[in-house]
Amino acid sequence: MKNLIGIDQEKAKVLSAKLNDLLANYQMFYQNLRGLHWNIKGREFFELHLKFEELYNDAVIKVDEIAERILTLESEPLHTFSDYLKVSELKEAKGITNGIEGIEVVVKNFSVLILKEREILSLAGDAEDEGTVSLMSDYISETEKTLWMLNSYLR
Repeated sequence: MKNLIGIDQEKAKVLSAKLNDLLANYQMFYQNLRGLHWNIKGREFFELHLKFEELYNDAVIKVDEIAERILTLESEPLHTFSDYLKVSELKEAKGITNGIEGIEVVVKNFSVLILKEREILSLAGDAEDEGTVSLMSDYISETEKTLWMLNSYLR
């Protein structure tokens, strides 16, 4: 049986569950970025303060897009912090003021997110869900470039 947008309902449920997992992880990532933005200190303060702001602004857009995709697939997005904490593989990054440590947290977080995005991309392709394929393809391309740049910063 197909849902309103023509995707097999069982495949849509599986995709929605994976997207909810990604949503929870993006919410944790967003919160980590806010904490880094607020608490970073040192010589790279101005540079990193702006970079963390750029990244959390992007993350909040992705949070909304992921939640709306879940709704489009006829499921309900997670929306409580207790759910995010339960589901998220990413952990809270607390008390980080050092710039290098902050960038390392962001790289580790992105490394988890991109694996989840690749898994969803594969599942969406199998489900012939072009909307989710397109969304994940865009996220993966952006994440790959950002990871390259952040990794270059660390060297």
